[in-house]
Amino acid sequence: MPLDPQVLALRARRAEAGTPPLYTLDLATARAADLASIQAAGGSPEAVHEVGELTVPGPGGPLTLRFYRPSTAAELPALLYLFGGGWTLGSLDTGDAICRRLANAVGCVVVGVGYRLAPEHPFPAAVEDVAAAARWLAEHAAEVGVDPARIAVGGDSAGGNLAAALTLLARADGGPGLRHQLLVYPNTDRHAATASLLESEDPLLFNRRSVEWYWGHYLKAEADGDSPLASPLRADDLSGLPPATVITAEYDPLRDEGEAYAEALRAAGVPVELRRYEGMVHGFFAMAGVLDAGRDAQEWAAERLREALA
Repeated sequence: MPLDPQVLALRARRAEAGTPPLYTLDLATARAADLASIQAAGGSPEAVHEVGELTVPGPGGPLTLRFYRPSTAAELPALLYLFGGGWTLGSLDTGDAICRRLANAVGCVVVGVGYRLAPEHPFPAAVEDVAAAARWLAEHAAEVGVDPARIAVGGDSAGGNLAAALTLLARADGGPGLRHQLLVYPNTDRHAATASLLESEDPLLFNRRSVEWYWGHYLKAEADGDSPLASPLRADDLSGLPPATVITAEYDPLRDEGEAYAEALRAAGVPVELRRYEGMVHGFFAMAGVLDAGRDAQEWAAERLREALA
């Protein structure tokens, strides 16, 4: 189907404002512009019972975790949520509106992870950080009112990539146990040459040059892209991973590799629910304030997580 009318309106506003692609900006400017854009499109942040931060030991120094608690109840399930931004942009504030909505809608503690960014800290720094965060949460669950047997992981875009990588690491290391993985338009293959990637040219939308720009910052060497921790679709074995919810967008360069990963999980015996949002573009999940489909996708993700963490 054609681009959704709400996406067309968003694109028209960008054209009228002369909004430059992020990949044409220096890093500091791109990071600020990305956050401002996400906050403008994310809608009014929902109130939650409590938001707090803890600093825990990380492999590269102190690691900040932000906790979104929907109630005073103890032994709540938890979602470790990883923000997007191509491993290069983004921060805990990037995922704030999503974390608040999911905490309320799922009835779980959502834990945002302030992982290190590239190019200052290239692969595998971000993967190491999220793995350390998951281990800390499982080991200290009682201290933060979380049920260690009901922890899920999720993320959008690069955050979805990191979530998938975390499940592979957790399986290899024998833990922590993860009940579910929520993968929202994830990067899954550095070497992808899919139709959705090659056809994505629009400079007013996330496109194939955006993807290349992010990978160029994230990887120290092209050979790093062969690692399943960078390209989960290249893993030899996907069996035994947590059940998955995968969300893709029709007009997204990452659409085909996200859907290929869902199918590869299913072929390996992993329960998977895949939903493509027609007429949508990359980033729509974080745009619930201006795109109805963004809010719908968040509600469906919350429904899936409620079931998984019951």
